[in-house]
Amino acid sequence: MTAAASRGVFALRYAYRTASVRGEHFYGHPAGCMDPWPIDYFTWVVLDGDRTVVVDAGFTPDTAGRRGDRPYLATPVDLLRRLGREPGDVSDLVLTHLHYDHTGFVGAYPAARIWLQRRELEFWSSPMARRGGFAHLLDPDDLATIRRLVDDGRVEVMEGDAAVAPGVGLHLVGGHTPGTQVVRVQTDDGVRVLASDASHFYANLGEDKPYGVVCDLPDMYRAFDRLRELAGPGGVVVPGHDPRVTERHLAVPGTGDLVIDLTATPPRG
Repeated sequence: MTAAASRGVFALRYAYRTASVRGEHFYGHPAGCMDPWPIDYFTWVVLDGDRTVVVDAGFTPDTAGRRGDRPYLATPVDLLRRLGREPGDVSDLVLTHLHYDHTGFVGAYPAARIWLQRRELEFWSSPMARRGGFAHLLDPDDLATIRRLVDDGRVEVMEGDAAVAPGVGLHLVGGHTPGTQVVRVQTDDGVRVLASDASHFYANLGEDKPYGVVCDLPDMYRAFDRLRELAGPGGVVVPGHDPRVTERHLAVPGTGDLVIDLTATPPRG
């Protein structure tokens, strides 16, 4: 275990996939569509004193085994412990959307208030979500858990933007899914926008090229505009699946490249 952190924004790298190609990750038929294009899987943590906000819930080792070709590094729960926090310490769990790789440990944080957009919950509970182009993106067991948590009164079913805590805002952008939301964090080192799947890679936003899985293409472009607006001058947009996150920010000492401090950058030179 590393020393407990009291403040900061962190990415937890829990799995990866190397057998993917560029064509999966950019809408349409991009040049070099068969070029290798690896992908990492992250959840995120915002620490502010006694408050612990977890963003997304990853997928489980069992899910990795069923889906294949997703080498698993550590559970998000175990990586949280490397920051000195236990699952019971988590005050809030933000679900940016309900694809399988963001919901696997949704039931792992017993005291957390869960934040989810209403349109996201309604879409994945509808008959449309059972159609082939959508169904493979959902874990039905995770959705059942979420619905039980709604019935238990633990889910804040949102309609638009909200503040989870001082300096931590949720912003509905849509596009990738009907209710995709992103997280804006004001830190002592400037703004960090956790884009999740509103921009999987730096290149999606940087080149204005949406990801390959899009529910509403115009909303995906509007989401790019919103990310830039939320970051503002000097702010940093952190993509949801880019391995280069581990190159642009420093790992927490003692964690290898699994726990990344998003407010720390390597020295230039």
